[in-house]
Amino acid sequence: MSRYKALAERFGTPLYVYDLDEIDAARRQLLDALPEEFTLFYALKANPHPGLVRALREGEGRPCRPEISSTGELESALAAGFDGADCLYTGPGKTAGELDEAIRRGVRLFSTDSVSDVRHVAAAALAHGVSADCLLRVNSATASATSSIRMTGTPSQFGFDSETLADVLPELRTVDGVRVAGMHFFPLSNAKDEDSLVGEFRHTIELAARLQRELDLPLRLLDIGGGFAVPYAVPGSRGSYPGLRGELADALDTHFPRWRTDGPEVACESGRYLVGASGTLVASVSNVKVSRGRRFVILDAGINTFGGMSGLGRLLPVAVGPETGECVESATLVGPLCTPGDILGREIDVPALAPGDLVTIPNAGAYGPTASLLMFLGRPAPVEVVVRGDTVLSVSRIEHGRSYAPVDEPSARTVTGAAE
Repeated sequence: MSRYKALAERFGTPLYVYDLDEIDAARRQLLDALPEEFTLFYALKANPHPGLVRALREGEGRPCRPEISSTGELESALAAGFDGADCLYTGPGKTAGELDEAIRRGVRLFSTDSVSDVRHVAAAALAHGVSADCLLRVNSATASATSSIRMTGTPSQFGFDSETLADVLPELRTVDGVRVAGMHFFPLSNAKDEDSLVGEFRHTIELAARLQRELDLPLRLLDIGGGFAVPYAVPGSRGSYPGLRGELADALDTHFPRWRTDGPEVACESGRYLVGASGTLVASVSNVKVSRGRRFVILDAGINTFGGMSGLGRLLPVAVGPETGECVESATLVGPLCTPGDILGREIDVPALAPGDLVTIPNAGAYGPTASLLMFLGRPAPVEVVVRGDTVLSVSRIEHGRSYAPVDEPSARTVTGAAE
């Protein structure tokens, strides 16, 4: 009996299995690809499960610091053993309530996207009698590499436009309660190859040096972003970057000759690369039907379980691995929801499946339950099992209420929560 079949019999399906050995390997691989002086942030939006976040804090090698974008992710980071001071809080829509909670719980480093965003951070800091550090996220006017998901070079809610930064910097220098501590870039996601990644990082480092020089911009921390690739829901291996360490060191030596001794501290960030390959989604076949010559395999896992932003039409199709047998036919893989949008893959190769069979979807450790339509139709969330080898370390399920509850004033309290 395979590990997945045994776990499915114990805990039911749909079921996520996260292997911490795979997370350890990903962290080692990425740290080996970066200069040893680099700080590495883990973007909790990829998977905020405290067991995975804790694994990235513990174990061999340097811990990954949390990069968070909500008080929910802050809660996960704290539950994993981090302090608020370890976190970098990002996002263009930080509310007054969120900032108040973040400051109260020790967060002191924020990535900011506009003058008003900086002022909001400052107001929260002053209300608690403290000072906060702000990175200015920069939306470069140009880009080097191409990618499936571009994050710079166009009008965006993210970041200060690089060409207008000089105009707003005098105002930013006068805001009480915050200090401008550096710059944050995130130009691309899931780079198609090492050359694309290197080209974008070199462009970012050159632009950061020019802005610092021309604007006399404080630069204690330079976060150059990420873009490290791993397959999503299809077989394959993490990206390999054998030349990246040398390329980064060369670019920094050129533009910041004393970066190793005098700063700036340089950081990268990653989400999917660190956790993506750790996860496998196990689902059961509920039914198989043929409609006008097309075969449909209906699973107990759909976009409520594994949405992964599939509604945006850019992450389909998935690939399935059978517990037994070879792929012998083409079918459309659908979930259990009563909507025609509940499709995981159109006309993909599958084995000869029947009700009760198991299928596995690999590389599903990132953008799983929390990136899905989890509450749609009120179906139970999938069980999430954290393992190390053959040892089960934790079993949990995100619970959401089946009825509406009154909220406490003055602020709303969530009716959802995660149990570990």
